[in-house]
Amino acid sequence: MAVTIEDLYRSYGVLADAKDDVSQHKDAYQVILDGVKGGPKEKRLAAQFIPKFFSSFPELSDAAINAQLDLCEDDDVSIRRQAIKELPRFATGDNILKVADILTQLLQTDDTAEFNQVNISLISIFKIDAKGTLGGLFSQILNGEDIVRERAIKFLSTKLKTLPEDVMTKEVEEYVFTETKKVLEDVTGEEFVLLMRLVSNLRVLQTVSGRQQLVELVVEQAFLEQALNPADPDTVDRLLQCTRQALPLFSKNVHSTRFVTYFCEHVLPNLSMLTTPVAELDIQLEVLKLLAEMSPFCGDMDKLETNLNMLFTKLLEYMPLPPEEVENGEQTAGEEPKLQFSYVECLLFSFHQLGKKLPDFLIDKVDAERLKDFKIRLQYFARGLQVYIRQLRVALQGKTGQALKTDENKIKVVALKITNNINVLIKDLFHNPPSFKSAVTLSWKPVQKTEAAAVALKRPSGDDAGTGVTLKKQMAPQPRRDARQIYNPPSGKYSASLGNLSYEQRGGFRGGRGRGFGTRGNRSRGRIY
Repeated sequence: MAVTIEDLYRSYGVLADAKDDVSQHKDAYQVILDGVKGGPKEKRLAAQFIPKFFSSFPELSDAAINAQLDLCEDDDVSIRRQAIKELPRFATGDNILKVADILTQLLQTDDTAEFNQVNISLISIFKIDAKGTLGGLFSQILNGEDIVRERAIKFLSTKLKTLPEDVMTKEVEEYVFTETKKVLEDVTGEEFVLLMRLVSNLRVLQTVSGRQQLVELVVEQAFLEQALNPADPDTVDRLLQCTRQALPLFSKNVHSTRFVTYFCEHVLPNLSMLTTPVAELDIQLEVLKLLAEMSPFCGDMDKLETNLNMLFTKLLEYMPLPPEEVENGEQTAGEEPKLQFSYVECLLFSFHQLGKKLPDFLIDKVDAERLKDFKIRLQYFARGLQVYIRQLRVALQGKTGQALKTDENKIKVVALKITNNINVLIKDLFHNPPSFKSAVTLSWKPVQKTEAAAVALKRPSGDDAGTGVTLKKQMAPQPRRDARQIYNPPSGKYSASLGNLSYEQRGGFRGGRGRGFGTRGNRSRGRIY
């Protein structure tokens, strides 16, 4: 015989009136459990009544949870939401893991209101038993369906940092770190980013030792013990992704030495052969930017001279010799050399940073002819810089506010920052002996107030950085009086807005299954829990 609304209210009355003797009325509770087989009204009442008396009937614990679970899977979304809302009341003792596991699986819903209710319920049981709740979440991340795994990782990466310290204790955070390391043994690129975001926010890791542990995690994923295959876009993308995650962790106490060494030994020699699955990404400039950002935090390097020599060689490639001149001082026919300012800024900055560790490199480690060739290239580049810097300052003079926000002026502001940086670094190298004391802020990094005042220009934010352009299209050349120093504004790429995009925005990794950044196969599962 089907349970009616009247039966449910009658049984509820019996149990409510029994007070301390409620456990003696097992039959009345069984009627409430049977309410899940009724119509919509009966189910909604059962969803509220079952958890209210759950703790009084431990012998019916499994039956009660299963009944509530039936309601969580009902076709009527209003019944599901009611049942999910009440689930935290079952989270007592050993049941916490079970409830967390169920709620984690329920994250796969596509109903927005229901999904929000699952999030609220998960947060509430965190406050009951954080470690137990994490056990359910990580169980599904490791073994659940792909959509459940994906949403569980996103939940952890966004919600854990909002929980108070009395919930996220040191013990709980250490548990998160331990379990995350297990998950990282088989992740996609997007999962890696989210998990690194998760552990990077843990308070227990906000120490030098903690950040060093995080760097070790990234090193494992980057496969720095293996030679780079520049023709494999996924291998290259993995390296860049890992480097991006490691960058915020580096400091004067947490060194970037292994990454810088790898870039010098494996990436720079293959720079022209690098491939990427990310459309429209200037992969060479991206690599050089990462190297430049890491170089200030490089510690003692085993092969410093060798790596400096690689940087020096690569820098020469982007610093052309001046055009040959005929006897009357006029330039020979032919195309003006292209000065790729963004590339040179990165390489010169990296060379300048590592050069501090071996200041006699240009004096004792480079032969006279090669040094002479380098200085000629520097002089030619510096001459071009001076002309272009003057043109940029004239073009930007008096412009403020909205005038600086036009696309053309944004590009000019970025160009001025790049060329000023190169100019400062070249002056250092022209010292006798070469100096490595000047400090500059890379053009795509936020500008310091002192620098902004020195430039006397209002610089746009990092998001306003212009994309790579050809200089000849931006400005007409200004004639010079000295015929021997005729200078046409060069063509080259500037710091592009790509540098401000995360890899998730550009596209993730592809690749096969296996340890690290694999494409995880779909899993099929039946009923929740």
